[in-house]
Amino acid sequence: MPKSVILIWQLLRKHISIFELAIFFVANLIGMTVILAGVQLYDNIRPLLQGEQTLIGSDYLVITHPVKRVGINSESFTLKDIEDMECQEFIDAVGAFSASQFEVNGSIMFNGRKLSTMLFFESIPDEFIDVEADDWHFDDGAKVIPIILPRNYLNLYNFGFSATQQLPQITEDMIKSVSLGINLSGNEHYDDYTGRIVGFSDRLNTILVPDAFMSWANSHYADAEESHPTRLILKVADPTNPALSDYLEEHNYVIENKPAESSKALFILKVCIAIIICIGVLFSLLSIIILTLSIYLLLQKNITKLENLVLIGYTPSRVAMPYNLITLVLNLSILAVSLVIIFLTQDLYMEQLSAIAGYQITTSPSMTIIVGVLFTALIIAFNFFIINRKIRNISRKR
Repeated sequence: MPKSVILIWQLLRKHISIFELAIFFVANLIGMTVILAGVQLYDNIRPLLQGEQTLIGSDYLVITHPVKRVGINSESFTLKDIEDMECQEFIDAVGAFSASQFEVNGSIMFNGRKLSTMLFFESIPDEFIDVEADDWHFDDGAKVIPIILPRNYLNLYNFGFSATQQLPQITEDMIKSVSLGINLSGNEHYDDYTGRIVGFSDRLNTILVPDAFMSWANSHYADAEESHPTRLILKVADPTNPALSDYLEEHNYVIENKPAESSKALFILKVCIAIIICIGVLFSLLSIIILTLSIYLLLQKNITKLENLVLIGYTPSRVAMPYNLITLVLNLSILAVSLVIIFLTQDLYMEQLSAIAGYQITTSPSMTIIVGVLFTALIIAFNFFIINRKIRNISRKR
């Protein structure tokens, strides 16, 4: 080390405050650790929020036009409307509901009595259905129609109607084993089919049949021209996205189903992580202020001697070197200790996260390291700037 630097360091050591540096170290260590903990936590839970094995997953919104007047002709979605939605970044996919344009009558034998009612079928592309069933298909000429019911229909019967009418409750397996009598009529055709319930949907509040059956039945039993859909289902990654809300409001679309609880949980999770990172930034900013004040005090205590060093030929950069060295060592030490704390503590919860996900979660620490290095570099650069500017101001006075 050059003798000039040793001389300045000996001068600096006489007035250095270990207490002030310790306060800076602890405050910045807390801030850096909180920031990196937020980044690492988000990186660890990201596999649960994205991809095919997501725990929270995408959400599906059913939208319509508002009913403005009494009448049989409600507003529908045109092909241009659908294409416009598919171009939006916040909408992953768009599916159209196809409605039955023919008469549907359903019947069932219950306690020796035949109960019958008019029904209404709808269909959507299979990718939007939340029920997996091996027999969810329809072949031309088949007499069995697979049906998916909303799960709340069954809940309404079990916990509402059956309780008031002194009727027995039924399970999903029981109702799946029951055959429904389905009569379709229209366009001078009148045929009987058997309806088979293959599953219950938590996502869709309608009676669903396969898309293939709906296309065939509308062409066979209805002589009306192909109509535009009056309802659409949207697959979105984040239903709380303000851009999505603004788009739907701008086009006067009405959301039938509220965002799922999982989306609310995702939103709350993001807010919590953002708050954690903001707290860490606040701690770091306070520590930077403490260090800056400490350096200023050190410079002020030695200002006369520093002026003399400049007078006898020491360059401002050489005079500033020991002060820069202190900030460099302190900040690099804080980064190293923070990373050690983060990587040691994440082992405490990774096993639980893997158990929740049902598979082993493996993440790379690269994002946390990059954020830590960048943040530390910004702090060091700021400290260097403050110190060098102060030394240059001293040299200009002379």
